[in-house]
Amino acid sequence: MMAPMWGKWINCRVRPGARADFAAGQRRWSAIADQPGLLGQLGGWDGTGRRALLYALWADRAGYDRFLRERHDAIATEAAQQGSWESIRVAAGPVVQAFPGTAPTLPDALRHATVLRAADCRLHPGCAEHFLAVQRDVWAPGMAAAGGLLAGTVTRLAADRYLVTTLWTSPEAHTAYTTHAFPALRARADVPVDVATLTGHVVPLEPSWHVGWAGSSVGSLTGVRR
Repeated sequence: MMAPMWGKWINCRVRPGARADFAAGQRRWSAIADQPGLLGQLGGWDGTGRRALLYALWADRAGYDRFLRERHDAIATEAAQQGSWESIRVAAGPVVQAFPGTAPTLPDALRHATVLRAADCRLHPGCAEHFLAVQRDVWAPGMAAAGGLLAGTVTRLAADRYLVTTLWTSPEAHTAYTTHAFPALRARADVPVDVATLTGHVVPLEPSWHVGWAGSSVGSLTGVRR
């Protein structure tokens, strides 16, 4: 059985007046585009403009760990972002579900998305199995039917913490989904049954922060370990 893909979630609170410095440093991470195992990385600013949010997807944990050992620190030094942020929170874990959309693979979805929606969910104890079933049976088909969804993932960041990320073709498509489809889906999902707290983000993606991919077939939406 194939190893699960590996997702990484980065949440940076940027110092007042330091957005330009942070963004310039973020563009320097394009140097990792040739890193074996990287499927893609993207990000942008939250609605306040003070917080930068990034999501990276790796073929497996082994590739991610190799990057940490061999290149991460040198690239971070070159990016020189440390003075631009007040705090940084990083979490990573296996991708346990993938949502199909119009993109043939997850790297394609990462490359073409203009909006990232992320839901950072902390579950009630013992609810993970039901939560994942609801993602698969309610949210995934409901979002795909709404139109504009490229793909999505569910990443397990801790025993009772899951990050649900979806990638959208345009802000208009995402707005149409939240207006017309989201309320009924949320009611069907009965979110409070499983979710103790949920922090949601809608992130317009910065094109210059995209880190490309090498065209690997890894990341097929039909081959994700669940």
